[in-house]
Amino acid sequence: MSGIVVALTGGIASGKSAVERRFEARGVHAYDADAASRAVVEPGSEALAEVARVFGPGALDDEGRLDRAAMRRRVFDDPSARTTLEGILHPRIRDWLREAVAADTGAYCILSIPLLVENHRHYAWVDRVLVVDAPEAVRIDRLVRRDGIDEALARKMIAAQASREDRLAIADDVLVNDGDEANLDAQVEMLDRRYRTLSL
Repeated sequence: MSGIVVALTGGIASGKSAVERRFEARGVHAYDADAASRAVVEPGSEALAEVARVFGPGALDDEGRLDRAAMRRRVFDDPSARTTLEGILHPRIRDWLREAVAADTGAYCILSIPLLVENHRHYAWVDRVLVVDAPEAVRIDRLVRRDGIDEALARKMIAAQASREDRLAIADDVLVNDGDEANLDAQVEMLDRRYRTLSL
């Protein structure tokens, strides 16, 4: 790793992916916790074998891959199952991300972690935290339109995550994504310059 590591986070429907894409368009590598979570359970992996051992054959689909829908239902209904699954996957996801970052040769890189607040102590090694922030009303509107859900469910999904205040409390930088795409571009450009300077 030659430069700094910027952890990117934000609540659901805040626009993390849009921000991540803009950094990538500037030649910055982004390593995503969601991509890591898929990589660590590829067929033949230790993690997949352990999930199958602990949760039984119902954890796998007909092709021997993790049955994500079945496991989602299972952990949603049983908090202890969720804790067990996270205990298997999360350390491996963190290792995958750490290795990806260690091999990066850019001026800096982005580590995209949706649940950073909830797992902050495990990422104490990052150099900066960038929070994508959007007003709750904007996020609710995005969720309703994006996922075809009603406002009550959108509010419930937002309430299930860490609070806006908790996210802002760990932020070194805040990018406001309230719907103006041009404003988003300008903020990413400014942050890109800042991170390149800090990496010198």
